Amino acid sequence: MSYSEKITVRDIMKTTFSTIDGDATVSAALLLMKSSETSTIIVNRRHDHDEFGLITSSDIARQVMAKNRAPDRVNVYEIMETPVICVRPEMDIRLCARLFANYNLVRAPVIENDKIIGMISPNTLVLDGLYKIYS
Repeated sequence: MSYSEKITVRDIMKTTFSTIDGDATVSAALLLMKSSETSTIIVNRRHDHDEFGLITSSDIARQVMAKNRAPDRVNVYEIMETPVICVRPEMDIRLCARLFANYNLVRAPVIENDKIIGMISPNTLVLDGLYKIYS
């Protein structure tokens, strides 16, 4: 495959991801992270006019642990990132990498027809996407 061929986000995105409601506790999010072996969870929209959010282990470290807050007394919506930048599955991985660099992103949901169909990260872009280009 040559570098001029287009590889899309759909070609390399991870299709397994975890979701949680914003009113769940951080303790519930931690249990989900551990059982799913992930450090990032998508926070569901509350209604059709809301936006998706993300909660990461870094958010929990900075906003719960470092502030000595009890995880069972803090709700996900209090510390989640929202709105989050989402990408289309048809996006070229090189443009997606540029988006990640410009906005210092660690993860982005992949949205199609207003539904999340996957997740993309810099690791996936490099280890799966760039590898495909040169293999």
